[in-house]
Amino acid sequence: MTTTFRAAVEAGDMDAAVALLADDVEFHSPVVHSPYRGRDAVAPILHAVAQVFEDFRYVAEVGGGEDHVLVFRARVGDKQLEGIDLLHHDAQGSIDRLTVMIRPLSALQAVASAMREKLA
Repeated sequence: MTTTFRAAVEAGDMDAAVALLADDVEFHSPVVHSPYRGRDAVAPILHAVAQVFEDFRYVAEVGGGEDHVLVFRARVGDKQLEGIDLLHHDAQGSIDRLTVMIRPLSALQAVASAMREKLA
């Protein structure tokens, strides 16, 4: 299932990526403290990320079973960033938890600012 999520994101097909999420998915953002819950809450975030991240690419994949880590690199404006998508799959194979982490702080701040504009 992770390869399919990875392929969807790499292709820029956020609708396909969203379709892989469980209805009650829990999304942990690197920017806000409380998780977003539910596919309808997470979908606009994934669509906005696809517009905010430039030169996005996955560079590694680690894991098996219920948990996978996808390592990515991208750019927001002049800020280069590195991050991970930590995916957890439920018994049906849907992604029921997605946690994103981004470094360095200056890039995360650029992401937060750009995402605020897209989601406003």
